[in-house]
Amino acid sequence: MVRRLYGSAELQERLQVSRARVVQIVSRPDFPEPFDRLAGGAVWLVEDVEAWITEHRPHQARDANPDEC
Repeated sequence: MVRRLYGSAELQERLQVSRARVVQIVSRPDFPEPFDRLAGGAVWLVEDVEAWITEHRPHQARDANPDEC
């Protein structure tokens, strides 16, 4: 089974925010816990982040823009 992961750079791109904003977002108590912490930083499971986006940023959910998938 292949796990898809987001690091902070992928979160920046996916959420279209700055690096500083990613730090703020991942510090929120409602943001998913990292799947693991590596030497390069934390990583999150894509499905956990996408579920969070659907709940907290529905305008950015994959279903909100079918051409984005």
